[in-house]
Amino acid sequence: MVASTAGEVAMSSEEKVYNVVLKQAALVKKQPRISRDLDVNPDIVLPGTLSLLSEAYDRCGEVCAEYAKTFYLGTLLMTPERRRAIWAIYVWCRRTDELVDGPNASHITPTALDRWESRLEDLFQGRPFDMLDAALSDTVTRFPVDIQPFRDMIEGMRMDLKKSRYKNFDELYLYCYYVAGTVGLMSVPVMGIAHDSQATTESVYNAALALGIANQLTNILRDVGEDARRGRVYLPQDELAQAGLSDDDIFAGKVTNKWRNFMKNQIKRARMFFDEAEKGVAELSDASRWPVWASLLLYRQILDEIEANDYNNFTKRAYVSKAKKIAALPISYAKSLIRSSRMYPSKA
Repeated sequence: MVASTAGEVAMSSEEKVYNVVLKQAALVKKQPRISRDLDVNPDIVLPGTLSLLSEAYDRCGEVCAEYAKTFYLGTLLMTPERRRAIWAIYVWCRRTDELVDGPNASHITPTALDRWESRLEDLFQGRPFDMLDAALSDTVTRFPVDIQPFRDMIEGMRMDLKKSRYKNFDELYLYCYYVAGTVGLMSVPVMGIAHDSQATTESVYNAALALGIANQLTNILRDVGEDARRGRVYLPQDELAQAGLSDDDIFAGKVTNKWRNFMKNQIKRARMFFDEAEKGVAELSDASRWPVWASLLLYRQILDEIEANDYNNFTKRAYVSKAKKIAALPISYAKSLIRSSRMYPSKA
């Protein structure tokens, strides 16, 4: 807890987010995860047309295959119902992100985001607007998925419309949760927790949250130069000042020893979140681990590439080569085969 300017006790961002974690974990406990594979319900009626739900899921899969190739390959190991559900969630998240980062982003207003949130509410009530909405609408009836992380992601898009600076890591953490940590909370109910796992539900959700935070921090560190050219600085202002740096140094784009030292600390923090995330990946159901391990390993390598570029994230974009991506697949697959129970003492 932190003291507010009015002398009252206010919650930190981590405490606010943890409340969402607890709510989702409670929902999962109340509605046990699905252990059998179900066929798509052929009777759901889409606007103006009958029996298009299978086609809707297939379209979501095509979008996922086009924009997230490595992740898509991993989803093919899941049961048919789970992979369809993950595709539907991925597509909704992508569409939401494109509202502020896509080709029409310059025309997006807070009112447009309000309408998108209203459409989300309808979707959760079984009133999808289009085919892609219908896939997610069906998904949320099959799995214990809470609407709050979806609302929170839209809130992250609102922040992007009105905020381009973050005074400290507490503020940045909340933003990272909104735009990326939410994805973990949406996905775990679908991916499922291993039946032999002895970890608490809350700890698995915390690990999924940590992976989202780690991924977004990595995005921020990779895209410093690109964001600066858009007038944005997604770095804690107080930590920049402590390092003897300012926005002007970022806009100048010069790699100095001060910048290198600052970046080392930022990368160290991101890796700490990746380490926290690892604890939960092994707790997921067997068929769901590979795509998550692949995502974790590949994203963490971006941090290695920033270091390899001598911390020049102003004019060089750190990326993982195709060869390294291919090499990561068997490694992540091998990790996915390790049983989660190895990390915990026997119940006997």
